[in-house]
Amino acid sequence: MSFIPVDSGSDFPIQNLPYGIFSTEDEPRHRIGVAIGNQILDLSAIRHLFNGPFLSANQDVFNEPTLNNFMALGHNAWREVRQVLQRLLAASEPTLRDNKELRARAFVPQSRAKLHLPANIGDYTDFYSSKDHATNVGIMFRGKENALMPNWLHLPVGYHGRASSVVVSGTPIRRPKGQIRSSDDKPPTFEASKLLDIELEMAFFVGPGNALGKPIPIQKAAEHIFGMVLMNDWSARDIQKWEYVPLGPFLSKNFATTISPWVVPMEALMPYVLPNPVQDPVPLSYLRDESNYTFNINLSVCLQGDEMKEPVTICKSNFKYMYWNMKQQLAHHTVTGCNVRSGDLLASGTISGPDPESFGSMLELSWRGSKPIDLGNGHTRTFLRDGDTVVMRGYCQGEGYRVGFGECSGTVQPAE
Repeated sequence: MSFIPVDSGSDFPIQNLPYGIFSTEDEPRHRIGVAIGNQILDLSAIRHLFNGPFLSANQDVFNEPTLNNFMALGHNAWREVRQVLQRLLAASEPTLRDNKELRARAFVPQSRAKLHLPANIGDYTDFYSSKDHATNVGIMFRGKENALMPNWLHLPVGYHGRASSVVVSGTPIRRPKGQIRSSDDKPPTFEASKLLDIELEMAFFVGPGNALGKPIPIQKAAEHIFGMVLMNDWSARDIQKWEYVPLGPFLSKNFATTISPWVVPMEALMPYVLPNPVQDPVPLSYLRDESNYTFNINLSVCLQGDEMKEPVTICKSNFKYMYWNMKQQLAHHTVTGCNVRSGDLLASGTISGPDPESFGSMLELSWRGSKPIDLGNGHTRTFLRDGDTVVMRGYCQGEGYRVGFGECSGTVQPAE
């Protein structure tokens, strides 16, 4: 237990300790913080307390305005920092607890802080790794006999996204405009998307990168995975339908991707690891690893329109439904010799489970608009309206505590 009070329903007990970037009105400098209860521990204020073998010469990473340089130090440094933090925050440890002057400088109420993107994201890759999601979308557009493309069970399908439009939770989302062909016998028109959608995803940040031409073997991949965030990869389905042949999504995805501000370290998630799904056919050797890397993370999506009094849960899913895991994604991404760098963001793709309530997009929840989603009190949706606020949450349930991710939220604004 920590000397900082933590409610049982808080996402941020001492078992979690996620990293983020914050500022305050009286000190606008961006700095690294760790969430504990309803407080933020400013690591720049206590950097002198990190005196172990991996951090004593690298204390300045906690003066940086992003997590990039800290993530680049590698898994031994991450483990050392986590051990120091758990010791300093323990109820029995006096170093911070009894030093009123240091505590006053080091702790900031979350209510007084503004949260920012955790890292300078150089590159962003989006995968397509939920079998249930890929099957649902395939059935809608190609029928049951051809639901999965021939390559899907052999490799983690993905595409390169747009890093410049990744935004932190709470950022308003402008409805995009683009070319839309509403009828196969008519030419396209330029207009605002009518089929604006969500995608329930999670993503991980790369720690140390790799040299160009030197793939990351799957047995070493976990050493390059720093931690995870929630993600909403907003999608304009009508723009996507017209543009995606033959190269895939472009303008239908590049206008905004929202992530949660707190990066939960992988060590905090390891108690919730599950056996990997059985993969048939067995993947090629570079994608095979015996260690488990699937996680029991409860996920939910709430929607509240501006005409609604309270939010309504429209999806309950779980990260355990992923078919391809993060180590496989990273190994596949670099097998050509592609170099990833510290702060790169790799996303799961839409996370859907086997039951309708676990479908991670409105495309699936409304089954391509044919089944309106009941929000109660006469309110329905097939896709998003202006003024709709979407909030995604995720957590792992421990005994008497939860390891959570905070919120990933955004509100739809009218088209420009």
